[in-house]
Amino acid sequence: MTRPDTSTSAPNASAISFADIADAALQLQGMVLHTPCLPAPRLSALTGANVWVKYENLQPIGAFKERGAVIKLASLTEAERAAGVTAMSAGNHAQAVAYHAARLGISATIVMPERTPFVKVAATEAHGARVVLSGETLAESAVACAELAAAEGRIIIHPYDDPAIIAGQGTVGIEMLEAVPELDTIVVPIGGGGLIAGIATAARHIKPSIRIIGVEAALYPSAHAALAGREARCGGTTLAEGIAVKAVGKLTLPIIRELVERIILVDEPTLERAVNAHITLQKSMAEGAGAAGLAAMLTEPDHFRGRNVGLVLCGGNIDPRLLASIMVRELARERRIVSLEASFADEPGVLARLTSAIGAAGGNILEVTHNRLALTHLARETAVRLTIETRDDRHTDAVMEGVRATGLTINLTDHVDGRF
Repeated sequence: MTRPDTSTSAPNASAISFADIADAALQLQGMVLHTPCLPAPRLSALTGANVWVKYENLQPIGAFKERGAVIKLASLTEAERAAGVTAMSAGNHAQAVAYHAARLGISATIVMPERTPFVKVAATEAHGARVVLSGETLAESAVACAELAAAEGRIIIHPYDDPAIIAGQGTVGIEMLEAVPELDTIVVPIGGGGLIAGIATAARHIKPSIRIIGVEAALYPSAHAALAGREARCGGTTLAEGIAVKAVGKLTLPIIRELVERIILVDEPTLERAVNAHITLQKSMAEGAGAAGLAAMLTEPDHFRGRNVGLVLCGGNIDPRLLASIMVRELARERRIVSLEASFADEPGVLARLTSAIGAAGGNILEVTHNRLALTHLARETAVRLTIETRDDRHTDAVMEGVRATGLTINLTDHVDGRF
């Protein structure tokens, strides 16, 4: 690519400038994938906006983090490269630093929390890095990382609070507006703030009128609280662990304060719905943080309706088992997988009446469980639970009516959990 024009004036609130990001874009040529930014008609229909998705989940390590890692590693002096680098991360930043440090011939040691899943440790080691497990939390791991850097003379590659990192992440904004100049809104997930700070700096320079909207998990509202001048109350298990950061960056916060219009907080069910929409409607893999932009649109649809919106699918590294669980949970929310409970006399043929009625109505039985020992029922009764699959909500109602027409009493439960 050619260097973008830097003549347009726009607000600048930080130590980095658009020129820094434009230079980073030139350095990244051939180093990271220039990911597509494509229209998403089914997400447009879902949200009432004109949606485009920037597919950073297609990067070799599955996330945007490669951009900043490359720029920071490339900025090191020969002496610093010889000393090696270290980073603290339990996810995408770890893999990005490990991957590109190996490519550049730089020794890398990654500090990860002791409870980091083995699959993430193995993925980081597979890129040639040494992994040190230290600390119960990311904050404790950060302390261990600083101690290791001091002891071994390594350079710390911060995940977001570094001008080179911010500049690298900002190249996403340049690419989005190159691909879709008509964008009037870009929605960006916020963890420490490196991605949104870079994108906001680039996008607001190229197109000063563009709206930059941030999104955080409601359980970790660090930037939202900081902008309101109050202490963030963070904690809990979130699907968007990639943006579960308790304190926004010192360098990134001033940029967010000046260039970001607002921050939307999203709850866990909406994050699940957004992950499911990406995989089922767009056939694209999104981790919780990667789907946060869509979750913001689902949370406040009136804020986006009719606009040209760019979503940054910032990462796709989600555990397949977790993804499978989310998809089944969404089917349950849509009443396409439901549980039915019935109690009736423990006599031959009664269960057959029940299952035949379900089959005649077009329901597909996934599981049947008997419980003859429940003390809530009479000794000659049995409790039965069936998990069934239907086409949609109306079909579920039709199946229920078909069963009741046989004279059997049956109840629809609110969830599928496999237990009485």
